[in-house]
Amino acid sequence: MSYEDFLKARIFDPLGMVDTTFYPSPDQMTRLAMTYAREGGELQPVASSKVAPKAGERPPSPAGGLYSTAADLAKVYRMMLGGGTFEGRRILSESSVGQMTRLQTGDIKCGFVDGMGFGLGWGFVKQPAGVTEALSPGSFGHGGAFGTQAWIDPAKGRFAVLLIQRTGLPNSDASPMRRELQRAAFGG
Repeated sequence: MSYEDFLKARIFDPLGMVDTTFYPSPDQMTRLAMTYAREGGELQPVASSKVAPKAGERPPSPAGGLYSTAADLAKVYRMMLGGGTFEGRRILSESSVGQMTRLQTGDIKCGFVDGMGFGLGWGFVKQPAGVTEALSPGSFGHGGAFGTQAWIDPAKGRFAVLLIQRTGLPNSDASPMRRELQRAAFGG
């Protein structure tokens, strides 16, 4: 089974994620967010921001290239916050969620900001500081292309998703936008 078919069958379809794909349909393309870049102090649309690969044009990558919506992503984050369950159905085993969201990098200095490490596919907050000050130790999440951010704080039972499309945003993982989102969502 291909990577994209596996994700569709095991994660996207069971969660009802109808707008999550590596290959957006023509209808989905009409709803794709415009990407912007800062030029001369102004945000300007990026000309090629609504270009998606055609099926088979390139292999899907676990590191990026997935198209989704806030509503679909909220389902993933609710499932992760629920320890692998969503609306009473088990999607991932509790053990798998535990492995994914546990610190895997130990004391190695890594991550995009101080006090961070990594689980399996997730950033992990070892010690809240700076941009992560509103999160609890053990919170996990991910920053994506163009400044997107999503974080789960299991101790507070909350998650937050920020979807923006901006090129040239230096270290969006440490951006004031992320700090303000986390303060609003998690307190602090």
